[in-house]
Amino acid sequence: MTLVQVTRGERPIVLGLPHTGTHVPEPIWECLNDRGRALTDTDWRIERLYDDLLPDVTVVRATTHRYVIDVNRDPSGASLYPGRSTTDLVPLTDFEGQPIWTDPPTDTEVAERTAAFHAPYHAALAAEIERVRARHGVALLWDAHSIRSRLPRLFEGELPQFNLGTHGGLACTPSLAGAIESICDATGMSRVTNGRFRGGWITRHYGKPDAGVHAVQMELAMRGYLQEPGALNDQTWPAPLEDVRAARLRVALRDILSACIHFAEART
Repeated sequence: MTLVQVTRGERPIVLGLPHTGTHVPEPIWECLNDRGRALTDTDWRIERLYDDLLPDVTVVRATTHRYVIDVNRDPSGASLYPGRSTTDLVPLTDFEGQPIWTDPPTDTEVAERTAAFHAPYHAALAAEIERVRARHGVALLWDAHSIRSRLPRLFEGELPQFNLGTHGGLACTPSLAGAIESICDATGMSRVTNGRFRGGWITRHYGKPDAGVHAVQMELAMRGYLQEPGALNDQTWPAPLEDVRAARLRVALRDILSACIHFAEART
């Protein structure tokens, strides 16, 4: 099983897909309960949503599921959002707060998974960012995510369609964030910057504008490209990507990524 799928391009952008993988090694699968085996919290269909939006873009995709290890969490185990509900390096519950394990991992097992799954993803991602930065003098990491629109444990009400995270402006320059915001707002769909999702460990770790690496996390509400379930036991879940529903979102994302490339190329 290939742990990380890398597609190399020559343009100054790296598209990260940390949460689309569904592979769970058999010994770990046996430790999940039925709820965990549903893999409900996958960033479903995101790889298809972004597929072929722009040519010659580098893509780094984790194939292992986030329940095995979450590559968007600090490998030290430190919380991304101290004092708020979130999930851990190895989640013990799903986004609804329900247990996902019959046999939860020990500290030793978490450390083993960090070495076996977390480290390889970041070795590949860091290598591609550096390759792109060395070629262009600048690299832009677009960290692509999605989530269901309503998850009361994590946030109130309905999540905006576009959730831009820049680590409070530390992970990329204000001009880049402003360009992305303008495109989102022009769609007429809802948008927030550094709201509930300010950027995970990936955005915070790699985003160093002064060193020529700009990082942006985009958390999309899934309603923009598929039919979300009314309940976790909905037998239609996970739903397929709906081309008609997704078309408007794909246009916006194409324009955003084009703007990101223009931003990077203007600095080469």
